[in-house]
Amino acid sequence: MQFYNVKKRSKVEVAEAKCTKVVYERKTSKGIQKRYAVRAKDDDGTNLTKFVAKEDYDKLKCKVGKA
Repeated sequence: MQFYNVKKRSKVEVAEAKCTKVVYERKTSKGIQKRYAVRAKDDDGTNLTKFVAKEDYDKLKCKVGKA
């Protein structure tokens, strides 16, 4: 899976086995908003987060983490 590393200012490739998928929920005036994301850690220790669509989130075979 491809992420953007802010420290390196470039895109990096991380194996899907090392990724974790999470759902961020927050309360808004119109109800609860859900954001689907994939998290990983780069080889230099940088935390990486990529927001994805629900359809892509459901297709991933990553382990589920907590937000």
